Amino acid sequence: MLSLSTITILIPVISLFGLLCSAAMDENFPQGCTTTGSLCFYSLLLPVTIPVYVFFHLWKWMGIKLFRHN
Repeated sequence: MLSLSTITILIPVISLFGLLCSAAMDENFPQGCTTTGSLCFYSLLLPVTIPVYVFFHLWKWMGIKLFRHN
């Protein structure tokens, strides 16, 4: 199992890698990412969604942990 510090470093690096890959693959990168049918749209959506999910999951866990101890 990965530790929290490893996940904290690993997720932004993977997100940045996905962003750079999508920029390298699509020749009209900023303009071509506006439709949901393009691969570029989802390659930008996934790197944004993962850190947000992890943040709110940890926020919920901390809230439950603090509520149980008080």
